[in-house]
Amino acid sequence: MDAIRNTVLAAWMTEHGYSSNSLADAVNSAVEQLTGHVGGLDGSSVRAWKAGRVTWPKSAARRALEDVTGLPAVALGFVPRGRPSPTPAPSQQEEPDMKRRTLVGGIAAAAATAAAPGTASPRRIGMSDVNRLNKRFAEIIASDHRHGGQPGIEERAAALADEALNLQNAGSATQRVRSSLYASGAAFRSSAMWAAIDGRRYDVAKAHMREAQALAEMSGDQAIKFRIWSHAGTMYRHMGRPADACAANDVARNLHLTRRDPLFASLGLARQGAIHGTAQNRTDTRRAFEQAQDAMLRADPADHRPVWLLAFYDQAELDSLALSAHLALGDYPTAEYHAHRCLASLRPHMVRSRAITTTRLAHALLAQGAAEAATATAMKVPADAATRHARVSRMLQEFGAALRATAPRSTTVQTWTEHTTTWRTAA
Repeated sequence: MDAIRNTVLAAWMTEHGYSSNSLADAVNSAVEQLTGHVGGLDGSSVRAWKAGRVTWPKSAARRALEDVTGLPAVALGFVPRGRPSPTPAPSQQEEPDMKRRTLVGGIAAAAATAAAPGTASPRRIGMSDVNRLNKRFAEIIASDHRHGGQPGIEERAAALADEALNLQNAGSATQRVRSSLYASGAAFRSSAMWAAIDGRRYDVAKAHMREAQALAEMSGDQAIKFRIWSHAGTMYRHMGRPADACAANDVARNLHLTRRDPLFASLGLARQGAIHGTAQNRTDTRRAFEQAQDAMLRADPADHRPVWLLAFYDQAELDSLALSAHLALGDYPTAEYHAHRCLASLRPHMVRSRAITTTRLAHALLAQGAAEAATATAMKVPADAATRHARVSRMLQEFGAALRATAPRSTTVQTWTEHTTTWRTAA
């Protein structure tokens, strides 16, 4: 007898926007949460379920699928071993109605079992709710790249994280939706953390970090765990604590995500290189950036990745981290080289990154004795970034102090002093 298609599972996948490959990925992640090992399913495994060639998945995959969908396997059209499979309907014309009744009946029964007693049905939270939050998150990411470090960005991101948590308690949802909400909340909170880091508000950043880490654990999302621990490494590097920075970044780099996706591996290595630069470790700095570059070249641009990673990590960011590391090492020619490479490939929306890189280039030029070129470069930093961005303001103040120490009473110092006066007037 021919296998009977599992139309219930197929209908559930269509309703919730899953392809065979994406459902396999989601189940594999759920298997990892259950067993500690990544599942081995692929799109063909799910197609076998839909085609009826597999009527009762193996226990780990079955439990993981139930976690993803929020429904028992029997409500998804699967038949336990030893129970006879349903026979095809005698009339092909009646079959669609039977399929619909099976789907509606199975899902309704599962929902009735899960629902609390009462007459009113709870609100159903779906991926459309998650997507609306993530769209607003993308707007915060864009604002961060334009302005960076502002308390307003931090407050908006934190408020969005709270909104994601409130949505958890607003109604019923599948395990996939709940995990996505926790992951979104963790992402929003980590953006608040980054804004605080960028604004040098480190005590506040640590508070955001702790909340983000708790949400990330509940979500089981490897990408957001990577982001939070990688941010923690950057925070400790800016605080001048390279040992803590290295330890935090190692947590990110040891996630199995970095073995699956070379782009995540590249970012982890590049940030490790920046930490080694702060620690004055030349050999490890060079090795880390060589490995980061190699991993970036191996990454497939077509792979699906979270919006926060795609929004900033590219060749320009790798060169920006290398610039920071070589400045810390006192290798100013190499720092200048990476600064020019970064500026040449920065995307237009990376306004904050351009201001930081331009300021660092000015430092590299001044350290090589090119005071006039350095001053002309520093004067290219927009007044808004020079006066409102904490990191840029501090670096420019340090540039001015170094310029006055290098060429006191020179016309270059006078030019710089007059220029900074216009900044204060504009602010």
